[in-house]
Parts: sequence; structure tokens; C-alpha cells
Amino acid sequence: MVACLRVPSLTSLLFPATTRYPASLRRTVYLRNRRPLSGFATAPSGTTASTETKSAEVDRLKSDRAVTPRTKDFNAWYLDVIGSAELADYGPVRGTMVIRPYGYAIWEAIQEYLNVKFKETGHSNMYFPQFIPYSFIEKEASHVEGFSPELALVTVGGGKELEEKLVVRPTSETIVNHMFTQWIHSYRDLPLMINQWANVTRWEMRTKPFIRTLEFLWQEGHTAHATPEEAEKEAKQMIEIYTRFAFEQTAIPVIPGRKSKLETFAGADITYTIEAMMGDRKALQAGTSHNLGQNFSRAFGTQFADENGERQHVWQTSWAVSTRFVGGIIMTHGDDTGLMLPPKIAPIQVVIVPIWKKDNEKTGVLSAASSVKEALQTAGFRVKLDDTDQRTPGWKFNFWEMKGIPLRIEIGPRDVSSNSVVVSRRDIPGKAGKVFGISMEASTLVAYVKEKLDEIQSSLLEKAVSFRDSNIVDVNSYDELKEAISSGKWARGPWSASDADEQRVKEETGATIRCYPFEQPKGTKTCLMTGNPAEEVAIFAKSY
Repeated sequence: MVACLRVPSLTSLLFPATTRYPASLRRTVYLRNRRPLSGFATAPSGTTASTETKSAEVDRLKSDRAVTPRTKDFNAWYLDVIGSAELADYGPVRGTMVIRPYGYAIWEAIQEYLNVKFKETGHSNMYFPQFIPYSFIEKEASHVEGFSPELALVTVGGGKELEEKLVVRPTSETIVNHMFTQWIHSYRDLPLMINQWANVTRWEMRTKPFIRTLEFLWQEGHTAHATPEEAEKEAKQMIEIYTRFAFEQTAIPVIPGRKSKLETFAGADITYTIEAMMGDRKALQAGTSHNLGQNFSRAFGTQFADENGERQHVWQTSWAVSTRFVGGIIMTHGDDTGLMLPPKIAPIQVVIVPIWKKDNEKTGVLSAASSVKEALQTAGFRVKLDDTDQRTPGWKFNFWEMKGIPLRIEIGPRDVSSNSVVVSRRDIPGKAGKVFGISMEASTLVAYVKEKLDEIQSSLLEKAVSFRDSNIVDVNSYDELKEAISSGKWARGPWSASDADEQRVKEETGATIRCYPFEQPKGTKTCLMTGNPAEEVAIFAKSY
């Protein structure tokens, strides 16, 4: 049973009625006061958010930086960027977050791309209830064991104690199978392939916005097949779609592979994953695809009559990516200035900043800026014209750089006279990224903007690939593995050791097997731990 609390607003907590900070200082305190967000990562979830002491607020007022440098404190930098770029804010229950419009627009871009790919591969969208009978969770033994610590339960409804407690959806394999059992009768009903966009709840003890929160948004696909070969093909197909999405849309060079037995999803036979290296060199599991075998179909009795009339259990998959991908984009590409978005995923690809000093210059500048906006929008670009006169051009430059807009177009009186614009790239700071005298003529400008956006997309990927590859160390012994992990890098080496050995590595180094990569080196291999023959190399890293 949940009690209702009236929680004061974050603004009122930071700025009591008796305190009269100027508006500019309010913004400084707000941007710098990241400790409630830091509390995401350090405090137990499920409690109401608290505020800093007044002395801490005053200390933050003295700082002239809105974003902590990445090299100084990566976690503080990450939280600062989320707040300053207006991606998300704190929910009143610790461990929850409110996704603000700009952050949600990034998620919408993810949805738009994946929705097309899902439908192209034969999947249909639908929706399942958020509340799941607890008895469903208990049916698959490894599933309930894996999820029990994270379950949120409802025991009271309508003022009365429920006959059976309900689970707030942590994932949907159980309820999906309950319904599949009613829908699947014959081989003619297969394959059954669906996807849902939904929220899930997992009662995490240590949380981090976008990366690990009590509630998050995701898509989860579920399929049922007549043969194990079809299920395996499906599971691999979906991890390939996630891989292409990561590379081509978000410019994140993930490593696709297979999870170890210890890291496999509870209830799956095989889990495939895409692993991304963040800016602090920790690994982020960015998406997974599970071959569930017949584990859930046997638990729920999900059967079909094959072509010979024999009753068979279906073979199943499930696969998902979540709003965690937004966090991955931030931590892969962001810099000390703030967010840096790949053009293909950016809600705004081009921001136009008109510049004038005298009133008689304003009309001509705004007219030219509007014409440029119209030309670019007609060509299909996502464009923002910042024509407000409440802020200076310099403030606007900083603000839109913080929000990671790939290209900025500046138009002043001289540019109007010469029928040209100034273009600045977000990924190249300062004068090096600024080009003067680009023609305002529509076809010329459209071609130039397209070329530069493509260059930025490619440049971000190349930079991320270089960073990833320079921080993966090939190792051939446990000592070398420990040295690589202690230096903050990923370790890649031959592995055929036991689950107990894998657990030992985790306990002694804090690293886990992120995956056995699909791309494997040729030749004979010797396990780095036991010295026995090994068929595969594994990647070890500390992770989120």
C-alpha cells in the first residue's frame, strides 16, 4: 500500500522563500547542485529526495562552471550534463526520474528507427498489462530466482488486501506466455512475433539516471517458433539490428557477442548482447537478445500441434533495448562543454542564431534566418531558429552547445549583405570548427549542411572506435588481466575456465565477462586462467 506524500518542488527546496537569489544565480545553483542526482547513485531507492545544506548551496554559488570536467569527476560530469542539457530531472521518489522533453525526443528518435526495423522483419506492436500475478513469476524457477530481489509488489487494491499479490512488470516473459498459450494452437499460428513499448519497474538499490532507475522505458520483443533453429535465427537477427542501430544511428561502436552462463538472462538458454565502452572506460550493456529455448513454454504449457498432429512446446525469444541507450549516448560522445549528439539521433540537427545590435538590423536578419530555416526544413533537416531577444548570442551559443546540437548557423547584418552564413560544428571546438562565407542560396546551403552532418556522424564514430580499441588489452594470463582491469581498461583473452573461476575474477577485480565476441581470432588458444585449451576469447571489464 502506497501513501501519498506532498513533496515540495526542487526549486522551493533549493531556494527557500526567505532567500532572494538573482535569477542568474538561481540557474548557477540549479546547474551545479547535482547532489540530488548524485543521490541516484548512492542512496537507497524508494525514499523521498532530500536537499543539500545551505552551506553546500552557497559553496556551489562560488563556482563559475556549470559542468564538472569529465577528467575530474566523470559521474558528476554525467549528472551535470543531464541537468544542464535539460534531459531529465529527479522524481519525488529517490531512484526515479522525470524524462524532460529534450531527453524524451532522443528516445523518440530511437523508437522511430527501431519501429521501422521491427515491422520490416515481421513484428507487430501490442501491449500487455503492467500488473502480473505473482504466481506467474514463480512458474519458471530461474526467472523468479533472478528477479526476486528487484520485484515491486502490490498487496492492497481498492482499500482491500488482494487475494494474490501482483508484480509490477519487471519484464513480460511470464504474462506473454500466459497469453501465447491461449493464442497458439497449431503450427499455422507460428511464428508469432510481437513487440511492445512499455515501462518496467525493477527495485534497484543503487541507481543512476537513464542507466539504472526504478522505472524505465523500453521495447521488449517476444516471439514463438516451431523449431529451435528458427528461434536461434531470430535471436541473432535482433542483436544484429541493435548492432547496426548502435553503429549507424548513435555512432556507438558496440561489440556484439554471447554472454557467459553466469551473465545469461534468468530463464534463457543463450543471451546475446551488445557491449559499449563509455567515456570512463566502463562497459554498458546496451541491448540484449535472448534465446529462451523451451523454458517458458514448458513452464506455461505453451504448445502447438505440428504438421503430424503431435503436440510440441514452442521455441521462444525475447529482446530489448531501453532508455539506457540515452545514457550511453551521453557517456560516449559528451565533452566538458556538455552533450554531443550524433546528427542522425539529434532532435535538433541545426540551430540558427540570428545576431543584430541595432533595431534597424533586426528585420533583415530575422527575415534571412527564417528563409534559411525554411530551406533546411524543406530539405528534411530538423531545425531550430532561436530568435528570442531575451538572451545574448554568446549565451545562446553556450546553451545550444550544451544541448549537443551538431551544427550552428550564425547570421548577422554583414552575412545578410553578402548573402552568406557562418557555420560552426559542435564536434570541433573553437575557430577550427567555424567556417565563414557559406552561401545562403538554398541548394548550396542544403548540400553543405548535409555534407557536414554526414562528416560529424562519421567523425564521432571514428573517434569512439579509436577510443575503444586503444583501451582493450589482449591478455594471456590472470596477472595480465588483473593489471589491465586495475588500469581501467578492458581485458580480452582466451577463456575456458569454470563458473567458479569467473566468479573469482569478479570478486577479485570487480570485472565480469561482458561477452564472448562474435568476431574471434583464429588459431589455437590457451585459457588465461587454467592453461587448458580454449575455443574462444572473452572480454572482461568493469561495468554499469
